[in-house]
Amino acid sequence: MTRSRTRLDQSRAPIYEALENFRQMRVVPFDVPGHKRGRGNPELTAFLGKQCVGVDVNSMKPLDNLCHPVSVIREAEELAADAFGAAHAFLMVGGTTSSVQSMVLTACKRGDEIILPRNVHKSVINALVLCGAVPVYVNPDVDQRLGISLGMRREAVAKAIAAHPNAVAVLVNNPTYYGICSDLRAIVKMAHKAGMLCLADEAHGTHFYFGGGLPVSAMEAGADMAAVSMHKSGGSLTQSSLLLVGPKVHPGYVRQIINLTQTTSSSYLLMSSLDISRRNLALRGHTVFHQVADMAEYARQEINAVGGYYAFGRELMNGDSVFDFDSTKLSVHTLDIGLAGIEVYDILRDEYDIQIEFGDIGNILAYLSMGDRPQELERLVSALAEIRRRYQTDGTGLLSQEYIDPEVVTSPQEAFYAEKVNLPLEESEGRVSSEFVMCYPPGIPILAPGERITAEILEHIRYAKEKGCSMTGPEDAELKRINVLV
Repeated sequence: MTRSRTRLDQSRAPIYEALENFRQMRVVPFDVPGHKRGRGNPELTAFLGKQCVGVDVNSMKPLDNLCHPVSVIREAEELAADAFGAAHAFLMVGGTTSSVQSMVLTACKRGDEIILPRNVHKSVINALVLCGAVPVYVNPDVDQRLGISLGMRREAVAKAIAAHPNAVAVLVNNPTYYGICSDLRAIVKMAHKAGMLCLADEAHGTHFYFGGGLPVSAMEAGADMAAVSMHKSGGSLTQSSLLLVGPKVHPGYVRQIINLTQTTSSSYLLMSSLDISRRNLALRGHTVFHQVADMAEYARQEINAVGGYYAFGRELMNGDSVFDFDSTKLSVHTLDIGLAGIEVYDILRDEYDIQIEFGDIGNILAYLSMGDRPQELERLVSALAEIRRRYQTDGTGLLSQEYIDPEVVTSPQEAFYAEKVNLPLEESEGRVSSEFVMCYPPGIPILAPGERITAEILEHIRYAKEKGCSMTGPEDAELKRINVLV
């Protein structure tokens, strides 16, 4: 199903409508939450406003229940499925992490193999820790100049499928954090021909469903499941997400999987934001994202005209590992001005009051969406020009962020729960990690449970720490020590 075949009335927002009706009823609350429509917590009410806390309510018959929706939530999910061209849609209140993990847990059981790129978000590998599935990594191509991972080549996916015919699924990033897309249609066909499901992490691809000239969405490409981060480019509240499924996946089983981990006290603030944002996208998304893509293209041209920076775009497309590019993404390579991306990120925030999405070792990402305005992009371009003038160096000693091919020794689950010993980081070379190490964002592990620690990985971690990247994952928050297998 595509958006052009929408049949339901997308001007409806049933959860929002039910909450507005409930607000007029003046029901006396002898249920949770304990703030009792804000009266019990005046500081919270003053901070968030009476409108907000007044609809922070518990599940009840007039408002339905996310664990087993039968009325307004079910209607909202049907509208979402219709708007996104899915067979079914699930409102998710645990972030896209919850959507990704539910997707993987639906497809995989203990011992199953799943084919995936190594540059996945940590939520994918966390799901493997939970269910005991075994990753079969397809190493993505790397752009040597930019130092970023690209998509999966068709030939590499075909080779992995042939070598692992019993794998249950292929997972694809659509797109990567940097806007890179694999040939999703071809990968879906390969997976289905081999009897495998195709799963898509679309945390950064919500707008693909509503923008002309953007890469193909997972549902349009025929994927079986897609985790869609509505709060990123879709305009809903942080932590709200959608899980979309195609006709080959049983929705009742997916609901059971979701209910294993998702809260039984789901937030009506998050659910109503999904409902209202879906309506907004269905009615106005095509126009909005055309404007966003135009703004991003203008900013790319202006930043490249500054000199020193490289704001990359569709020129990277090669028909395979960069099959398509998300033109709303404003990713900028910074090493040619002698600064790591994280250094530019810090300067923009600390000296120019500009908060971008992230900076890594070689690049920055300014995330553009429906709330951005041209004058704010002008401010970003001007700040980058001034940073180049003030701080440019020859870049001696800077490292690129090359993809490090992992040596997988054991499954993530076995490594995470295995007997372990805690060592100083510098003494861990050659050992097998039992925990994650990553820069966040973007949340792609440098090291995952079950992978061998190499000198190259240790140098990468040391350099990232030195440059100021936010390192997350290990028990030791300072990352001076690491847990390894005995």
